[in-house]
Amino acid sequence: MISKIKIGYSNVVITCLALNASAESLNIEKYQQAEHQLSKHTEKLVFGTVENPSWTDNTKLIYQSQTKNGKQFYLIDAKTKAKKLAFNHQKIARALARISEQEVNQKALPFDRVDFITDKLISLKINSVSYQCNIQNYLCKLNKKAINSNELIAPNGKQAVFIREHNLWLRNLSDNSEKQLTNDGIENFGYATNNAGWVRGKKPVVKWSPDSKKLTTFKHDGRNVGEMGIVSTAVGHPTIDVWKYPLPGDKNIFKIHRVVIDIEQASVVKLDMPADDHRSTITDHVAARDGSLLDIDWSSDSSHFAFISSTRDHKTATLKIADATTGKVRTIFTETATSFFESGVSSISWKYLDKSNEFIWFSQRTNWGHLYLVDAETGKIKNQITQGNWTVLALLNIDQETGKLIFSGAGKEGGDPYFHYLYSINKDGSDLTLLTPEKKHHRITLSKNADYFLDRVSTPNEAETSFIRSTHSKSGFIVEQMNINKLTDTGWQAPTPFIVKDRNSEQNIYGLMYKPSDFDANKSYPVVNYLYPGPQVGSIRGRHFRSARGDNQAIAELGFIVIEIDALGTPGRSKSFHEFYYQNMGDSGIPDQVAAIKQLAEKYSWIDSTRVGIWGHSGGGFASTRALLTYPDFYSVAVSQAGNHDNRNYADEWGEKYHGVLVKNEDGTTNYDSQANQLIVDNLKGKLLIAHGTTDTNVPPYNTLIVAEALIAANKDFDMLMLPNRGHGFAREHYMMRKRWDYFVQHLMGLTPPKEFSFSK
Repeated sequence: MISKIKIGYSNVVITCLALNASAESLNIEKYQQAEHQLSKHTEKLVFGTVENPSWTDNTKLIYQSQTKNGKQFYLIDAKTKAKKLAFNHQKIARALARISEQEVNQKALPFDRVDFITDKLISLKINSVSYQCNIQNYLCKLNKKAINSNELIAPNGKQAVFIREHNLWLRNLSDNSEKQLTNDGIENFGYATNNAGWVRGKKPVVKWSPDSKKLTTFKHDGRNVGEMGIVSTAVGHPTIDVWKYPLPGDKNIFKIHRVVIDIEQASVVKLDMPADDHRSTITDHVAARDGSLLDIDWSSDSSHFAFISSTRDHKTATLKIADATTGKVRTIFTETATSFFESGVSSISWKYLDKSNEFIWFSQRTNWGHLYLVDAETGKIKNQITQGNWTVLALLNIDQETGKLIFSGAGKEGGDPYFHYLYSINKDGSDLTLLTPEKKHHRITLSKNADYFLDRVSTPNEAETSFIRSTHSKSGFIVEQMNINKLTDTGWQAPTPFIVKDRNSEQNIYGLMYKPSDFDANKSYPVVNYLYPGPQVGSIRGRHFRSARGDNQAIAELGFIVIEIDALGTPGRSKSFHEFYYQNMGDSGIPDQVAAIKQLAEKYSWIDSTRVGIWGHSGGGFASTRALLTYPDFYSVAVSQAGNHDNRNYADEWGEKYHGVLVKNEDGTTNYDSQANQLIVDNLKGKLLIAHGTTDTNVPPYNTLIVAEALIAANKDFDMLMLPNRGHGFAREHYMMRKRWDYFVQHLMGLTPPKEFSFSK
């Protein structure tokens, strides 16, 4: 009996081996070809770029460019059109390397200050750009510590504030002397704390006054807020990271108690008002990326400032003015939206005009984002500045003397509604002027006094031309002309823009399609659908030219058609378009993804709509699993990474903005059940790979584990990859990328991928 069992088992093994041996494999050359479509390979074949542009003053622009001699910094004068190398690159590389090696580890050196660097260059007898050159990005390449300062520098460049033991301190940058500004900060109730739950930082959140003598900030109250915890993987005792992280429905969320601090007197004045909910009018944090406090606009004489208080549900924004000496607060204006209020599309777009006692206000009350002029005394709207079925994206500048506004907008010029343009207009609504004539996408960098702007002009499939132009006339000149000949010589091809209809055949939906470079119209190709559902951004992220958009073209090279769209529920168009699935995050624009692929398959015989896979990261990780579960007969494969599969496990500011405040029903259900992936796992038919970093502090890994737990309880087959000690940004890490490619090749294409493909270094 035993021998018979052994023989039978051996026969089974031999049969399995024979089947595996006969399975067709995808040639490793396909993976190698795919790898060469990634940005690390394609970007070095593109010349005449303009990267990291910065105006050093009102007329001089410095930027980095990829040239045939490598990366170079250039300085160009907008008035004279003179262009030259910004500095001797070899000398500065050696000098900065010496500085980095010798001094970067010394205490609190201000490597993010231009005057500090130029002083060092002077001491080393190296000429820089009139000692005004901003070389932060160059420093970052040499030593990341150089610009990751935990200080926020004053406008005068002479002093900076930082946090020590929950209190604010001032450092004099000339002699490194320090002064304590506050003394009553305690754990979980400290000054200028940079914590939104999903993101944390050590740099203080403040807004300096123009004269650098005051700043406004807050005490960050997290004393009763719930905690989140992450555990590292290690031999021995793990590192346990625990911090305050409010969730939708929590009774207690972060509160900010607003204050003004007088730098010279080291005195603190509390604003005469209750604490605000930790909310801003544009993002999921009260801090900008540079650490400065959002929704604050100081008067030019530093005597007072305007600010906005936003309600927890993001619906109501109240504009106020605070006296910087007494802390007295006066309410000016309030607007309430039925879904969520935002003060801009690309950035906060309200502005205090202290010299005329007015405000520029952004509102989508007409379904389109427009600017309004508001009387700061009465709170009454004086006039609508812009109007029409198009949207203002960002208010970039206003001259209080002339009343001239400079702003970006989209949708007015016809064609692709995602192309950005630059305009000027008077605050009374007169003399609307288009400053960017080409019907393409314009990336704008405005000079400090708004007399000139860098205009980088391109489309997803047309190389970029960079101009310097005047905001006062139509004059301008070319700075760089992008050259992609070396790139196209490799067989590279740009994505193909397309237009389809939404699920209801009403709105135009815009997307990009990627085909393999050896595309054959007589073949039939499976589809990989990349998505990021929003609502704060879409999948495509900008309509400018790129030599690579993630690994979309790389996946196409393996033998797929890759499709991405910006579906209903994403920003940049009308308010109704953006808020389409408000309070229904389970939608995530997925029906539009399905509709788009079906329409394209009807148009192109080489698209096989019976073999469709989908993938995404973060919000896309949620939505790709959601798609597999809600359209199990359409999507057959999903790779879902770092997904926020139930927003009751994610940050309160994001979930409560787009899905609403948590409501618990008597029967135990909630209004958040409609977006919880773990509740519909019984629908799973296809192949699912879910992945998460075990130390992800943005979307904690429990978001994925609750889905895994439900799948196990439902006795469903699935694959899971937990990446030890990885945070949120592992989407294009080589191992994850290879596993993603392998999964689609194996389960969507039906081929065996090359074993353990190794990317070149």
